[in-house]
Amino acid sequence: MGKLSGIRVVDLSVFLPGPMLTGMMADQGASVVKVEPPSGDPARQMGPFEAGHGIWFRNLNRGKHSLTLDLKTDTGRDALWDLLADTDVLVEGFRPGVMARLGFGYDAVSARHPGIVYCSISAFGQVGAMAGHPAHDLGVQAESGQLSLNCGADGPVVPGVPASDMAAGLTGLSAVLMALIGRGRNGLGDYIDISMLGALLPWSVHIAGDAISGGASPRPGHQRSLGGAAFYNVYMCSDGGHVVLCGREAKFARTLLTDLGRPDLIPLADADPDAGSGAGAAAGQAVLRAFLAETFMTRSREAWTAWFHGRDVAFAPVRNLAEGLARSGLVVTDASGAHHITPAIRFAAEPPWQPPATPDQ
Repeated sequence: MGKLSGIRVVDLSVFLPGPMLTGMMADQGASVVKVEPPSGDPARQMGPFEAGHGIWFRNLNRGKHSLTLDLKTDTGRDALWDLLADTDVLVEGFRPGVMARLGFGYDAVSARHPGIVYCSISAFGQVGAMAGHPAHDLGVQAESGQLSLNCGADGPVVPGVPASDMAAGLTGLSAVLMALIGRGRNGLGDYIDISMLGALLPWSVHIAGDAISGGASPRPGHQRSLGGAAFYNVYMCSDGGHVVLCGREAKFARTLLTDLGRPDLIPLADADPDAGSGAGAAAGQAVLRAFLAETFMTRSREAWTAWFHGRDVAFAPVRNLAEGLARSGLVVTDASGAHHITPAIRFAAEPPWQPPATPDQ
């Protein structure tokens, strides 16, 4: 049945953050009505396609019921009011002010339905100087400073994962569930203002101590989590593939340097590139990186993967996404032969997950 069986959701959002939020609710049994504009969610038209649907649209919107409404018409607005009569959660992703202009701002909705949990997702929040500024994930990452940490030889590069979209969806889900718990205690709903910017920034707390306290920004290639540590880094192999060392604990360094015949380098691995020892620690890490870079170029990616098997060292080969998905065991097919990534949230008492239908317009 799912943990959210009996919870009714109306989802007015498109693209990624809102559909991700409500998709995770649908995976747990919530009844989700996806209200789309007359032209449909633009994600429906974005390939690649499989069994009649875009693959990413299917994976975010499976298990929902789709309804097309033109909210600029009286008929469409009346239909939405009818839907909201027995709705627990409303999720919308319009620019700030649009819902109020349509007659469905939080004040209007909560006046009729005081128990509703109303979640708005936008790039920069509902108030403030940036509230009306249009932006997708790339713009939010740029404004947040996160993009400056994704650097190639010529400066910032387009990130492979839309982190602010995902952060907003997950933060929104957490907030909605918290509000539902609160409603269970006092009977009242609440309004949730999720900004993609505000959801993303806490993800940098582990590297942004100086910046948070008014100091300098993190420097890619220098801090321990941004390429400054030899044992938390990426290395090229002889075949052009790559591997990573992904744990700076002293035990891993001792094991690897000993097995590579260089125990004399162990003291360098103990120096923290973020610590007050400054240039000395950084220089030691540079020596280690140079040694490891030269060493990893002596074998192929697969040869190193075999060499590391069974060793107590935090290591992984860098696989492409197709390889990673194939090895994960987390991709299943439905009756039509279409592929789904299984839900990230599972509970021990649940039966094996089966892909539900994808909504048609």
